[in-house]
Amino acid sequence: MESVFDRIYNIVSQIPKGKVLTYGDVAKRAGNKRWARVVGYALHQNPDQSKIPCHRVVNREGRVAQAFVFGGENEQIKLLLSEGVEVVNSKVDLEKYRWKEDILL
Repeated sequence: MESVFDRIYNIVSQIPKGKVLTYGDVAKRAGNKRWARVVGYALHQNPDQSKIPCHRVVNREGRVAQAFVFGGENEQIKLLLSEGVEVVNSKVDLEKYRWKEDILL
């Protein structure tokens, strides 16, 4: 049986370069819109950043994580910029960069 963390990792692994989801978006797709904090916990324990691009997950306002686990806020910003996602004042424009496609579960 797939764990909640596994479902979260599966969803995050599908976010394409140049797009982001919010913690709430991932939570909703994982089965419970109230699991946003659980998504944060899961991504903080990310077992493989190369396959699970947690830098593509931002908060509900589009803000990057101040305590991004793989090097802090500046590292998350650097990774997003390298994929073509514009970050202004530590914030991503969700209207422009939010991934709206369906997730394959």
